[in-house]
Amino acid sequence: MGKRKRFSATFKFNLVREALTGERTEAEIARRNGVHPVTLSKWKAKFLENGATVFGSDDSLREKEREIARLERLLGKKEVEIALMKNFFSER
Repeated sequence: MGKRKRFSATFKFNLVREALTGERTEAEIARRNGVHPVTLSKWKAKFLENGATVFGSDDSLREKEREIARLERLLGKKEVEIALMKNFFSER
């Protein structure tokens, strides 16, 4: 049994993008790039199904902003703790 080929995400994206332009058929694109046409069709379907996640949602953005704010507060707290420790140990 032969080894299964692995393709990078960039390679898959480029082939799907080319397939979406409609300048060539999926079969032509697949054959030219050494990919089975069914595989290219599956990549295209997956891309179209999940394409919106590339742009994220507003909720996702707000959640990430809250997490950044929480981490910034934690960092500030740790900086104060370090300054206090340095001050405490330098007095000895």
